[in-house]
Amino acid sequence: MLADYPILEAFLTGLITGFLVSIPVGPINVTIIHEGAERGFRWGALIGAGSVLMEAIYCAIGFAGFSELFTTTLAKAVLQLASFALMSYLGFKYLLTKQVNTTTRGAERMENRFHPHTAFMTGFVRTLGNPGVLLLWVALSATFLAHEWVEPTWASKSYCIMGVATGGLVWFAILSSVVSFGKRHLSDISLLNLTRSAGAILLVAAIALGYKLALLLAVVLKNGRTPKS
Repeated sequence: MLADYPILEAFLTGLITGFLVSIPVGPINVTIIHEGAERGFRWGALIGAGSVLMEAIYCAIGFAGFSELFTTTLAKAVLQLASFALMSYLGFKYLLTKQVNTTTRGAERMENRFHPHTAFMTGFVRTLGNPGVLLLWVALSATFLAHEWVEPTWASKSYCIMGVATGGLVWFAILSSVVSFGKRHLSDISLLNLTRSAGAILLVAAIALGYKLALLLAVVLKNGRTPKS
């Protein structure tokens, strides 16, 4: 069982999540698709690396904000409910998406301010300018702790953050390879299918979280009180 190896569990939690949240097509993926086909694998991969660094920072910020919150089972149950709602929302959002977002206003403001001239800084700045990414990682870090996939120690959190970075890098390396070696842009239909596939996976995750939450609520109702941690 992975629970017997908490460091491995934390790393794999970050790895899988980092990979999955990188798939839905947004400003970073669109940039890699358009520029990677023209400038090659290295350029696309560096854009992804810049984005991954900023996401890892956001993940660390999320963990820092939830260091002392999970002292009771009730708090964990509340966050499990919130994580179920989050996964369901994201799953339906991506599954039902109808268009590809190429940029955000925040990213445009950041680019106008910093004028990134390298691939790495382009990825970094575009993610920095997307506050939705920070909110996502705050919610996800709380989810990891609430479900005890990551322990409330900085050793465990650090391995999770490394997993997040690794998962993101793997996805962006795959994407950069496809567009650079294929020397062509992906069609809008292909981009939408990628996003919808990620949505379907998130909905499956939401169902699993909902099942776990239902078991917890059944115990609460049976005992007529909040179970001890």
